[in-house]
Amino acid sequence: MTRMRFLRRVRHDLSQGENLEIYSTALLSITLAILGAFDIAGGKVLAAATLATLALLAVGLLGSRRQVAELSTQVRSRMAGEARVSDILTRDKPDLVQQIQGAQDIRVVGVTLSRTLRNLVDELQRRAAAGATIKVALIDATTSAPAEAARRSTIYDRPDVFENRLRPSVDLLRELTATPGAEGRISVRFLPFVPAFGLVLIDPQRPSGCIYVDIYSHSSASGDAVFTVLPDRDGHWYQHFQDEFDRIWAFGRPADASDGFPPLPLG
Repeated sequence: MTRMRFLRRVRHDLSQGENLEIYSTALLSITLAILGAFDIAGGKVLAAATLATLALLAVGLLGSRRQVAELSTQVRSRMAGEARVSDILTRDKPDLVQQIQGAQDIRVVGVTLSRTLRNLVDELQRRAAAGATIKVALIDATTSAPAEAARRSTIYDRPDVFENRLRPSVDLLRELTATPGAEGRISVRFLPFVPAFGLVLIDPQRPSGCIYVDIYSHSSASGDAVFTVLPDRDGHWYQHFQDEFDRIWAFGRPADASDGFPPLPLG
């Protein structure tokens, strides 16, 4: 068993191009030992090959030291608050669909969520049918929230832009709540205000959970910045954004039959 694990590790390293200098040095050393033991190569050849082996080992050590030094510099910079913004912020959530595929608790907050729902609705339907609970909150078209969103986006005289973006999102949510086998697992709420940031929470109560936070821009064309919060790394802030979701959710109006959704359960 140990031998098999070793061979798998060697195969993995070679396929990834990792630790090549170590394997080369080991192979060359074994070859020299065999040549010397059977007196196949002369002393000069063995001496030259030995020096070559030492040189190869030295090069490998230099590379390793450089990597360690670079890593130490990055760690010190982060501890000193000198990390680059690009190390923290991204423009998207590239692994979101894959992360949702196994999630049991999915919570989403946003303004219109037009792109988010379009990208996720199929997977959300599958998760709901598999027993996951899903909560989605977005702005209420019947309140002043679309006008507030327009002002925030520097198109103060065009609230219709956000009203138009809301319509397909609401249609997708109606379709989502009608997913066969998902009755009672999907909740939708409408917000009378524009949330300060977007949130996607994936299994937030689990150690493997994560939270994505969208920092909204004042122009939709410029795109939003995203950062990730993890429970084991960002303890206080992880709890902070969980609490923020709960506060936003508490102020939302539950979607009901008047919005084209299934009637709310009595009691």
